[in-house]
Amino acid sequence: METIKMSSKGQIIIPKAIRTAHNWQSGQEIEVIDLGDKIILQSKKPFPDTQLKDVAGILAYSGPAKTIEEMELAIAEGAKQTYDAHS
Repeated sequence: METIKMSSKGQIIIPKAIRTAHNWQSGQEIEVIDLGDKIILQSKKPFPDTQLKDVAGILAYSGPAKTIEEMELAIAEGAKQTYDAHS
């Protein structure tokens, strides 16, 4: 555990070892969670929390069920198209 000091402006410096361990860069948004007798600093999530029911609409498909082999072939074809487009 390291001890840090707060500046007169209320700023603290997060030790380099912690910034490196969490891959925090300059400009990183960090959430502060107040638990009363302690605080937690955590990276701000880039996306809000969601549940399956919130996004299931994008999964709509009408037609016959696809086999695993058909799905794997479609994935391979998509990957090849992406690779060819970037070559």
